[in-house]
Amino acid sequence: MSESGKSRSGIDLEHLRTWTGQVQTDDDLASVRHARLMAATVNRPDLTLAEGEPLPALWHWIYFLAGRPPAELGSDGHPARGGFLPPVPLSNRMWAGGRVQFEAPIALGAAMQRRSQVLQVNHRQGRSGDLVFVTVGHEIWVGEQRCISEEQDLVYKAPTPPGAGAAAEPPPAAGQFVQPFVPDATMLFRYSALTFNGHRIHYDLDYCRQVEGYDNLVIHGPLSATLLAALAVDAAAAKGGGTLRSFSYRGVRPAILGRPLTLNANTDADGLSLWSALADGQVAMSAQANLG
Repeated sequence: MSESGKSRSGIDLEHLRTWTGQVQTDDDLASVRHARLMAATVNRPDLTLAEGEPLPALWHWIYFLAGRPPAELGSDGHPARGGFLPPVPLSNRMWAGGRVQFEAPIALGAAMQRRSQVLQVNHRQGRSGDLVFVTVGHEIWVGEQRCISEEQDLVYKAPTPPGAGAAAEPPPAAGQFVQPFVPDATMLFRYSALTFNGHRIHYDLDYCRQVEGYDNLVIHGPLSATLLAALAVDAAAAKGGGTLRSFSYRGVRPAILGRPLTLNANTDADGLSLWSALADGQVAMSAQANLG
């Protein structure tokens, strides 16, 4: 850091860290209709979704939606920076990973409250240049019961030059449980609509290519994580049962529309290790599910 508090790259970490401790609360209803729309989006007509039934794992992300008017949006379609989240001056913004503790089920139809806080802001140099990580904590309560506690890692970076992404590694062998994942533009659009996610990388091809440097639409990280969590639940059931107690996930490299993906899971001593694999076997997202 220089005397001005800025790094050589111009990232004023001292200023960005003044957002640490920001808090925000929101209330929502675990709507059955919204859950049924999610089931249609991810092709799960087998699920029983009625009032009183438990909300599937990670489907809480389709609630607590922030609806900002157009004047309060940034050029990327997200809410403009500098409100609850710090104004990081790097163009690309991604949901990079997180850790979720499932403490009690959320019944469909329940009134929920989410309590959020900016936990930390960090800067480092990556293969592609400057990276700023913002970790946000969320707790979801139903009455006096905390049902979910989680941390989300957001990463901000400049557009990635060709060849500057994650280093290639020997791909893992296929898992004990494997599911194909064949998203299309309609699925991405519907998931964006369900989560009221205006980020243009998921539906605006010109923006993807000309501004953020992707060659096609980007598959939502939370969508991939949700499908890996569902695979964990299905794999646990095939092995005799078990309740999902915690789930951690990390984006390794972007998953791009038009490139086949597979979802993989292996049982291990702690539960299940999971990953989504690109056509060449490289890992796009890794995850760990712990059962109880």
